[in-house]
Parts: sequence; C-alpha cells; structure tokens
Amino acid sequence: MADEIINRVAQSKLVTIDLEDYYPSGKRVLFDISGWLMEGLILREKEFRNHVAEHDWSQYKNQYVALYCATDAIIPAWAYMLISVHLTPFVEKVIIGTLENLETAIYQEVINNLEVSNYLNKPVIIKGCANKPIPDNAYTMLIGKLHGVAKSIMYGEACSSVPLYKKKI
Repeated sequence: MADEIINRVAQSKLVTIDLEDYYPSGKRVLFDISGWLMEGLILREKEFRNHVAEHDWSQYKNQYVALYCATDAIIPAWAYMLISVHLTPFVEKVIIGTLENLETAIYQEVINNLEVSNYLNKPVIIKGCANKPIPDNAYTMLIGKLHGVAKSIMYGEACSSVPLYKKKI
C-alpha cells in the first residue's frame, strides 16, 4: 500500500487573515486644491470660498477623498476644514494627504472594528501578496490588534510563511 498523502495545512488549526477581504469598495480620489490658489501658491480667502461654494461636491458620493496641494503653498488648516464641511455629507471618508495616507486611514478604521476573539490562542497567518493597495501600515496595525490574542502570528502563505510572533507560555 502506498503512503497516503496527508494535507497537514488543512488539518491544522491555522487561521488565515487576508486584508483584501476587508477592502472597502468605493473610488479613491486625490483632490488637489492648488488650482484654487492664486498662481497655485497664494490662498485668497474670498476667491477660495467661492470655489468651494461653487464646486459640485455630490460627485464624490460614496467615495474616499484625500485632499492635498501639489504646490509648495502654505495652506491654513481652515481651508481643508472648509472643504471637509462640504465633502462630509457625501463621502465615506476625507483626509489630508496622499492616497497611501487615505488607505491607511481606511484600514485603521477596519482594524479597529475587527473582532479578534476568533483568533484567541490560535496560530494565525496574515496573507501577503495582495492585489489591492493594502498599505504596509495596515499589516502593522493588524499585528498590534492580534498581539497577545493569537497563539502565534506568521506572514505569507501556509506553505511558506515567515514566523513573526509566538505567545510566551
């Protein structure tokens, strides 16, 4: 009788977390305010307020928006706050920064709301090789959430993972 092949991965208590499973749908938008500045550098309050008032903010419904300025202009905090007042009724999230900052902010919320009791004293593998733009910060936030809960944490695939953490007994 030939030796039977046993799939030890399928039989193990190993639990896989794929952050792509938590990727919220919705368009990501990088919104540059430099076009609303005089010569791209000087914010004139009256003109800026007019641009904000005349802009159709409803076009960003259910989207995620990162506000930024492509020039070296010094933008007062109130300018971004004013735009946020108009965006907030329509968007899922608005931040100041890059698209990567936006993804990090989105995942901060996702991971904060993640129920980790399912991973109590279990070996966990955090799946790598994402096809969606999962920020590196999301992985470190997930480690912070699982640390002390999971029995062990690894990164990669079940067949070739990198051990990261093992709970001390």
